[in-house]
Amino acid sequence: MSALTPGTKAPDFASNKTDGGRFVLSEVLARGPVVLAFFKVSCPTCQYAFPFLERLHQAYGQNNVSLLGVSQNDRKQTAAFVEEFGITFPILLDDEDTYPVSNAYGLTNVPTIFWIAQDGETEISSVGWVKPDFEALNRKMAEAGRTPAAAMFKAGEEVRDFRAG
Repeated sequence: MSALTPGTKAPDFASNKTDGGRFVLSEVLARGPVVLAFFKVSCPTCQYAFPFLERLHQAYGQNNVSLLGVSQNDRKQTAAFVEEFGITFPILLDDEDTYPVSNAYGLTNVPTIFWIAQDGETEISSVGWVKPDFEALNRKMAEAGRTPAAAMFKAGEEVRDFRAG
């Protein structure tokens, strides 16, 4: 199985958050679209990508869109990653023995990022780090927040794609 493709209904799930709270996808979708960014702390591409995702969070907050990381590591390792890379958006914990959420979403590589529309349909499915997909996320978050798209890349900053494959 490969990662969910656009047009696919996203599986509902419940998961613990690193802050001790509980997340249920269907409940959060009732408030607006959701971005799920799956990662593993030892993944170099995740370490590269997550500061860019943090820029999205800083630009739009949780303004009509919920941006969440989904860690495939334990709470302690995840907390160290969050601190090291300055991540302030909420992080969910997938069970590191059975990966039920990752498996439901067909993950074969991380990072994998999904835009899930409010009706539960997957609209963006990005495996690896792909700049055009990130730019599409930026546009969609701006549209959802009814704000102009924020500049995500600094002048002279080299941004590379890291496609899975």
